[in-house]
Amino acid sequence: MLEDHVQVWNNCIELIERSIPAQQFQTWFNPIKPVKLEDQVLTIQVANKFIYEWLEEHYIDILRKAIFKVLGEKGRLEYQIIVENHRKIGQVPKKKDNNASSYDVSKIKNPFVIPGIRKLKVDSQLNPKYLFSNFIEGDCNKLARSAGHAVANAKESSGFNPLVMYGDVGLGKTHLAQAIGNEIVAKDSGKSVLYVTTEKFTNQVIDSIRKGALNDFTNFYQNIDVLIVDDIQFLSGRTKTAEIFFNIFNALHQQGKQIILTSDRAPKDLQDVEQRLISRFKWGLTADLKSPAYETRQAILEEKISRENLVIPADVIEYICFNVKKNIRELEGVIISIMAQATLTKREITIDLAKEVLNQFVSQLNKELTVANISALVSEHFSVSLEKIQGKTRKREVVMARQLSMYLAKNYTTQPLKEIGKNFGGRDHSTVIYSIKAVQDLMDTDHLFKDTVAELEKKVQLSLQA
Repeated sequence: MLEDHVQVWNNCIELIERSIPAQQFQTWFNPIKPVKLEDQVLTIQVANKFIYEWLEEHYIDILRKAIFKVLGEKGRLEYQIIVENHRKIGQVPKKKDNNASSYDVSKIKNPFVIPGIRKLKVDSQLNPKYLFSNFIEGDCNKLARSAGHAVANAKESSGFNPLVMYGDVGLGKTHLAQAIGNEIVAKDSGKSVLYVTTEKFTNQVIDSIRKGALNDFTNFYQNIDVLIVDDIQFLSGRTKTAEIFFNIFNALHQQGKQIILTSDRAPKDLQDVEQRLISRFKWGLTADLKSPAYETRQAILEEKISRENLVIPADVIEYICFNVKKNIRELEGVIISIMAQATLTKREITIDLAKEVLNQFVSQLNKELTVANISALVSEHFSVSLEKIQGKTRKREVVMARQLSMYLAKNYTTQPLKEIGKNFGGRDHSTVIYSIKAVQDLMDTDHLFKDTVAELEKKVQLSLQA
């Protein structure tokens, strides 16, 4: 029996690292510290309750297998959670150093205030419309939203400092970052929260240098309780701005002040940014936002429609969600344009109108592939007759071909689910949704089947180019 808790955990870590992607391993397992080993019970230390709950929800099977492998079937795992002010329970806090340097916030110039006008209370620059309540959660953003909620509700430091959220344009990074700020302000109006874009921060740096007020500028930022900086990828190539931000970052982090950053790429992929700054971005939690799945897109769209008191037919909503797949901002833009077109031209809101509007937003709409075309490709690939795919037989190989046809039809045609179902023996839209999910679930667990789907998708794409 291994008795050294460090060695036991190291052995577990080797097994876990082989089972999950590198980014997940770095985020959730690298910070864990082994504490003790008693009677085949290994105790590990995690930063806060949120991390403990995330490990238990998402990695319990992997942890259990690793513990059983190293300690045997009687092996057990326990957690020690650090309290939110980063002290272990029972630890005596350090006395405050009365000689430590400090600044009188009331004497620091605020770069967000018009020259000559003094404002003691910091204007957060937050958009009050960006809230957690209207940020739709899906698998594409669950980690980022959960971490953001933990940061917003932490009494002291969240343990995720900095919180870096990255993803393509229009996926909700700015909304989520400002939702965190708005939640913090709502809970504690005494906290100074500040949202700033990297572009605006850069312009302020230039202006403060020109006016000889760089010290005032730096001191102002170093007294912010929660700093939210949007689009940090624009630090690329801006050496002086990056240097000043580096110093501000260090000062805030050392004081336990929360830093929230957004970017269009992961910190490791930032170009022309000093490594010392990138390494600091990795100190906390990095969470990505992906393109939303169909169900999430529909939930986002329906939430906006409800919020704006609009009336849009269900089949039009469905059509939009099928064709705008990557950008939430485009989803909202399409709705605004459809309503404007309908109002100005006094037209009924139909799929034809939606198609006209979408041509302005989506670079390339799916060509007019038919469900029959796709079914024929699947029929040929599996050597299953088209009549059987479109019929009612429940043989396993036919059901799989039918479900694949529905899945591809959803992705490569503009037909609503109801219309797709009609092509397969008059099945309803709920059957189509079930078939699509069945294909997606099997792709997640069966690599050979996933390869088959990829091969069929290539055939469909080739037919689009023909």
